[in-house]
Amino acid sequence: MHIVCLDLEGVLVPEIWIAFSEESGIPELKRTTRDEPDYEKLMNYRIKILKEHGLGLKEIQDTIRKIEPLEGAKEFLDELRKLGQVIIISDTFTQFAMPLMEKLGYPTLMCNELVVSESGEVTGFKMRCEKSKLTTVKALQSIGYETIASGDSFNDLAMIQAGKAGFLFRTTEQIKKDYPDIPAFETYSELLEAIKGVI
Repeated sequence: MHIVCLDLEGVLVPEIWIAFSEESGIPELKRTTRDEPDYEKLMNYRIKILKEHGLGLKEIQDTIRKIEPLEGAKEFLDELRKLGQVIIISDTFTQFAMPLMEKLGYPTLMCNELVVSESGEVTGFKMRCEKSKLTTVKALQSIGYETIASGDSFNDLAMIQAGKAGFLFRTTEQIKKDYPDIPAFETYSELLEAIKGVI
Protein backbone atom coordinates (compact mmCIF):
# COMPACT_ATOMS: atom_id res chain seq x y z
CA MET A 1 0.00 0.00 0.00
CA HIS A 2 1.26 3.41 -0.97
CA ILE A 3 0.71 6.85 0.47
CA VAL A 4 1.92 10.04 -1.21
CA CYS A 5 3.33 12.69 1.12
CA LEU A 6 3.52 16.23 -0.23
CA ASP A 7 4.94 19.46 1.06
CA LEU A 8 2.50 22.39 0.92
CA GLU A 9 4.26 25.73 0.35
CA GLY A 10 6.15 25.95 -2.91
CA VAL A 11 4.52 22.72 -4.13
CA LEU A 12 0.77 23.41 -3.98
CA VAL A 13 0.51 27.01 -2.79
CA PRO A 14 2.85 30.02 -2.88
CA GLU A 15 5.17 30.59 0.06
CA ILE A 16 3.05 32.30 2.72
CA TRP A 17 5.93 34.23 4.29
CA ILE A 18 7.08 35.56 0.91
CA ALA A 19 3.52 36.76 0.17
CA PHE A 20 3.37 38.42 3.59
CA SER A 21 6.81 39.96 3.09
CA GLU A 22 5.60 41.56 -0.13
CA GLU A 23 2.29 42.69 1.41
CA SER A 24 3.96 44.17 4.50
CA GLY A 25 7.00 45.60 2.73
CA ILE A 26 9.40 43.76 5.08
CA PRO A 27 12.07 42.08 2.92
CA GLU A 28 13.58 40.14 5.87
CA LEU A 29 10.44 37.98 5.98
CA LYS A 30 11.25 36.55 2.54
CA ARG A 31 13.59 34.01 4.17
CA THR A 32 12.18 30.48 3.91
CA THR A 33 13.29 26.87 4.45
CA ARG A 34 14.90 27.09 1.02
CA ASP A 35 17.37 29.55 2.59
CA GLU A 36 17.56 28.38 6.21
CA PRO A 37 17.73 24.64 7.03
CA ASP A 38 17.20 25.23 10.79
CA TYR A 39 13.42 25.69 11.11
CA GLU A 40 13.45 26.69 14.77
CA LYS A 41 16.03 29.39 14.08
CA LEU A 42 13.97 30.62 11.10
CA MET A 43 10.71 30.83 13.08
CA ASN A 44 12.32 32.64 16.02
CA TYR A 45 13.78 35.13 13.52
CA ARG A 46 10.32 35.67 11.97
CA ILE A 47 8.61 36.13 15.35
CA LYS A 48 11.23 38.71 16.36
CA ILE A 49 10.61 40.70 13.14
CA LEU A 50 6.82 40.56 13.61
CA LYS A 51 7.23 41.91 17.15
CA GLU A 52 9.54 44.72 15.97
CA HIS A 53 6.92 45.83 13.43
CA GLY A 54 3.89 45.35 15.69
CA LEU A 55 2.37 42.75 13.37
CA GLY A 56 0.33 39.76 14.50
CA LEU A 57 -1.74 36.81 13.34
CA LYS A 58 -4.57 38.93 11.91
CA GLU A 59 -2.30 40.74 9.47
CA ILE A 60 -0.81 37.46 8.24
CA GLN A 61 -4.25 35.87 7.89
CA ASP A 62 -5.48 38.88 5.90
CA THR A 63 -2.69 38.18 3.39
CA ILE A 64 -3.36 34.43 3.34
CA ARG A 65 -7.02 34.99 2.39
CA LYS A 66 -5.79 36.58 -0.85
CA ILE A 67 -3.49 33.67 -1.75
CA GLU A 68 -4.66 31.20 -4.40
CA PRO A 69 -3.18 27.71 -4.96
CA LEU A 70 -0.50 27.51 -7.63
CA GLU A 71 -1.93 27.13 -11.13
CA GLY A 72 -2.86 23.49 -11.71
CA ALA A 73 -2.30 22.48 -8.07
CA LYS A 74 -5.89 21.50 -7.24
CA GLU A 75 -6.25 19.53 -10.49
CA PHE A 76 -2.94 17.74 -9.77
CA LEU A 77 -4.10 16.91 -6.25
CA ASP A 78 -7.47 15.66 -7.52
CA GLU A 79 -5.74 13.34 -10.02
CA LEU A 80 -3.31 12.11 -7.38
CA ARG A 81 -6.12 11.31 -4.95
CA LYS A 82 -7.72 9.09 -7.60
CA LEU A 83 -4.61 6.91 -7.45
CA GLY A 84 -4.62 6.46 -3.67
CA GLN A 85 -4.10 8.18 -0.35
CA VAL A 86 -2.39 11.57 -0.23
CA ILE A 87 -1.30 13.46 2.86
CA ILE A 88 0.17 16.95 3.08
CA ILE A 89 2.97 17.20 5.64
CA SER A 90 3.92 20.81 6.24
CA ASP A 91 5.88 22.90 8.70
CA THR A 92 3.22 25.61 8.40
CA PHE A 93 0.57 26.22 11.08
CA THR A 94 -3.13 25.41 11.32
CA GLN A 95 -3.86 29.13 11.76
CA PHE A 96 -2.31 29.72 8.32
CA ALA A 97 -3.37 26.64 6.42
CA MET A 98 -7.14 26.30 6.79
CA PRO A 99 -8.20 28.94 4.20
CA LEU A 100 -5.81 27.29 1.72
CA MET A 101 -7.12 23.79 2.49
CA GLU A 102 -10.61 24.95 1.54
CA LYS A 103 -9.30 26.07 -1.87
CA LEU A 104 -7.58 22.69 -2.36
CA GLY A 105 -10.68 20.62 -1.51
CA TYR A 106 -9.74 19.84 2.12
CA PRO A 107 -6.94 17.29 1.67
CA THR A 108 -5.52 15.65 4.80
CA LEU A 109 -3.00 17.99 6.41
CA MET A 110 -0.49 17.48 9.21
CA CYS A 111 1.16 20.68 10.42
CA ASN A 112 2.01 22.70 13.54
CA GLU A 113 0.40 25.33 15.80
CA LEU A 114 1.27 28.94 16.51
CA VAL A 115 1.15 30.26 20.07
CA VAL A 116 -0.86 33.48 19.92
CA SER A 117 -1.64 35.91 22.76
CA GLU A 118 -5.13 37.30 23.38
CA SER A 119 -4.04 40.49 21.61
CA GLY A 120 -3.14 38.49 18.49
CA GLU A 121 0.64 38.69 18.90
CA VAL A 122 2.52 35.59 17.72
CA THR A 123 4.59 34.65 20.77
CA GLY A 124 5.82 31.20 19.82
CA PHE A 125 5.07 27.96 18.03
CA LYS A 126 4.48 24.28 18.87
CA MET A 127 5.92 21.66 16.55
CA ARG A 128 3.72 18.59 16.22
CA CYS A 129 6.76 16.38 16.78
CA GLU A 130 10.52 16.54 16.34
CA LYS A 131 11.68 16.31 12.69
CA SER A 132 7.98 16.28 11.81
CA LYS A 133 8.22 15.30 8.15
CA LEU A 134 10.65 12.42 8.64
CA THR A 135 8.92 11.28 11.84
CA THR A 136 5.56 11.22 10.05
CA VAL A 137 6.74 9.16 7.07
CA LYS A 138 8.52 6.73 9.42
CA ALA A 139 5.25 6.36 11.39
CA LEU A 140 3.31 5.70 8.17
CA GLN A 141 5.90 3.10 7.16
CA SER A 142 5.57 1.44 10.58
CA ILE A 143 1.86 0.80 9.93
CA GLY A 144 2.40 -0.80 6.54
CA TYR A 145 2.55 2.05 4.02
CA GLU A 146 5.23 2.59 1.41
CA THR A 147 5.78 6.33 1.17
CA ILE A 148 6.38 8.44 -1.92
CA ALA A 149 7.28 12.04 -1.12
CA SER A 150 7.80 15.33 -2.89
CA GLY A 151 8.89 18.77 -1.73
CA ASP A 152 11.02 21.76 -2.62
CA SER A 153 13.09 22.71 0.43
CA PHE A 154 15.81 21.58 2.84
CA ASN A 155 13.20 20.46 5.37
CA ASP A 156 11.67 18.05 2.80
CA LEU A 157 14.87 16.15 2.03
CA ALA A 158 14.64 13.65 4.89
CA MET A 159 11.09 12.53 4.01
CA ILE A 160 12.00 12.41 0.29
CA GLN A 161 15.02 10.20 0.96
CA ALA A 162 13.31 7.94 3.50
CA GLY A 163 10.60 6.49 1.26
CA LYS A 164 10.20 4.09 -1.63
CA ALA A 165 10.57 7.05 -3.99
CA GLY A 166 11.04 10.79 -3.66
CA PHE A 167 11.04 13.78 -5.96
CA LEU A 168 12.05 17.42 -5.81
CA PHE A 169 9.51 19.87 -7.21
CA ARG A 170 10.30 23.43 -8.31
CA THR A 171 13.29 23.49 -6.00
CA THR A 172 16.37 25.72 -6.08
CA GLU A 173 19.34 25.17 -8.37
CA GLN A 174 21.53 24.77 -5.26
CA ILE A 175 19.43 21.92 -3.84
CA LYS A 176 19.37 20.20 -7.26
CA LYS A 177 23.16 20.52 -7.42
CA ASP A 178 23.63 19.24 -3.86
CA TYR A 179 21.23 16.28 -4.35
CA PRO A 180 21.69 15.18 -7.98
CA ASP A 181 20.42 11.68 -7.18
CA ILE A 182 16.88 12.97 -6.44
CA PRO A 183 14.78 13.43 -9.62
CA ALA A 184 13.64 17.05 -9.94
CA PHE A 185 10.56 18.25 -11.82
CA GLU A 186 9.08 21.61 -12.76
CA THR A 187 5.54 20.67 -13.87
CA TYR A 188 2.65 18.84 -12.22
CA SER A 189 2.27 16.54 -15.23
CA GLU A 190 5.91 15.39 -14.90
CA LEU A 191 5.51 14.83 -11.15
CA LEU A 192 2.22 12.95 -11.64
CA GLU A 193 3.79 10.64 -14.23
CA ALA A 194 6.78 9.98 -11.95
CA ILE A 195 4.47 9.06 -9.05
CA LYS A 196 2.34 6.85 -11.33
CA GLY A 197 5.53 5.07 -12.34
CA VAL A 198 6.15 4.05 -8.73
CA ILE A 199 2.62 3.12 -7.63
